[in-house]
Amino acid sequence: MGGSAIVSNFLSTIMEEDLKSGKHSSIVTRFPPEPNGYLHIGHAKSICINFGLANYFGGRCHLRFDDTNPAKEEQEYIDSIKESVRWLGFDWGEHLHFASDNFEKFYQWAVFLIEQGKAYVEDLNAEQIRSYRGTLTEPGKESPYRDRSVEENLDLFSRMRDGEFPDGTRVLRARIDMASPNMNLRDPVLYRILHAPHPHVGDTWKIYPMYDFAHGQTDAIEGITHSICTLEFESHKPLYEWFLDNLPVPARPRQYEFARLNLTYTVMSKRKLQELVQLGIVSGWDDPRMPTIAGIKRRGYTPASVRAFCEQIGVGRSDSWIDVSILEECVRADLNESAPRVMGVLRPLKLVIDNYPVDLVEEHMAANHPQKPEMGSRTVHFSREIWIDADDFMEVPSKGFHRLTVGGEVKLRSSYIVKCTGVVKDEQGSLLELHGEYDPASREGIHTADGRKVKGVIHWVSVAHAVTAEVRLFDRLFSDPNPDRGGADYKQFLNPCSVEILPDCKLEARLANADVETRYQFERMGYFRQDPADSHQEKLVFNRIVTLRDVWAKK
Repeated sequence: MGGSAIVSNFLSTIMEEDLKSGKHSSIVTRFPPEPNGYLHIGHAKSICINFGLANYFGGRCHLRFDDTNPAKEEQEYIDSIKESVRWLGFDWGEHLHFASDNFEKFYQWAVFLIEQGKAYVEDLNAEQIRSYRGTLTEPGKESPYRDRSVEENLDLFSRMRDGEFPDGTRVLRARIDMASPNMNLRDPVLYRILHAPHPHVGDTWKIYPMYDFAHGQTDAIEGITHSICTLEFESHKPLYEWFLDNLPVPARPRQYEFARLNLTYTVMSKRKLQELVQLGIVSGWDDPRMPTIAGIKRRGYTPASVRAFCEQIGVGRSDSWIDVSILEECVRADLNESAPRVMGVLRPLKLVIDNYPVDLVEEHMAANHPQKPEMGSRTVHFSREIWIDADDFMEVPSKGFHRLTVGGEVKLRSSYIVKCTGVVKDEQGSLLELHGEYDPASREGIHTADGRKVKGVIHWVSVAHAVTAEVRLFDRLFSDPNPDRGGADYKQFLNPCSVEILPDCKLEARLANADVETRYQFERMGYFRQDPADSHQEKLVFNRIVTLRDVWAKK
């Protein structure tokens, strides 16, 4: 697997200079997710950066799980992360790593810090530690346990490892500087007691390292040359370097920060995405409205479109907002090139063509792609009764309406011109069906037999040959461009129209055997694919991937 790369940015310039100067002989990056949730589109950007740059420079990129908190980590998340990276088109080869594989080394390094007088066992509880830490304008206060002897600290830390103490009763802290202007250097916690099984190493450990203590050291163990992370870790960089300075690490990686992806009309917090799942607001992590990679994959986005999006938005050092319409346009651009065309009637209304022979069925040819003759053509059946979309008929037409009306004419895609001659309604006045006539001489072109030009062209399906499907029209999950604005409850901005389920759609017969991996353009309707999660059902289920145009532009 290869995948396109994000290669023209300040990070690639740094790497190029490091190779030219001889600082590094090869580039080694890593994508280091915590397995505490499913990856989202923001992670896709990081994946493309790390794997893309490594591929571009002929280096390697590791997939590493920074699995230091078993209370929130699950094998399900590990498996989904692997699948997401593969789906995007990248391959870690033999370089699949877990921070937990180094737990014994981390423990020995923690002992080393204790022996150097640079770490101590803390008996204050979490709330007391927070109160002692101070504020951004006031220095912290030293713990009464900060000056314990090396011998006492070693004894207590060993007993912590043995599981002698309950959760939350003690932690190991680095002994740095409680007056540092950087809060991360005010004696950060290195280890906490946690009696919980770990998805990768089982029940071996009763204490677990904090993320900050494991992250940089794992980079060093793996020989990472460029440790790329988002800007929120910039304030952690001095701590990252303090550990490298004060431990006998085998290599000296360097941390570089880039701006994270902020996407409109969505939330990127794993906690909030998990809350959407737990509250049943969405059907799961792979709900097609979710910004998770599993969700957009199920909806029908292509890996190429996501990579193109990541490349288009680039890599910068300043936080900014990216409009989700850019992502949607990348999906449209990719599908417009590759998706075969079919006809699907989402809101079926029957049209009976009274002057067409009752038993006649014709085979008409329709192009699979109007701009790509190499994609060939398909056969569509035409008969006396056809389905048209209810939105393509107005009994009393509005100004500029060029579709079907009583007494009006319209061209059926790849078929005849028809004229509506009347309507049939039930006792309540609801429309049941239309009646009309066709022009036998109009099969080719948009002119009637007497030379009149017809403006409107609509899609249709033969009643006798149509297959029935449920179609789900997915839209943006939130109606506000910034639902995650500070202090507000993001759930108040949920879009009540984020999905519309149409249970009785009529599609071309060829879709009865649709390949779940094939995306189609339903002509005039948008891009669709069969839902892979429901492909086992007897009834066909199709998801709308994206509309043909940005329908939000006018909102």
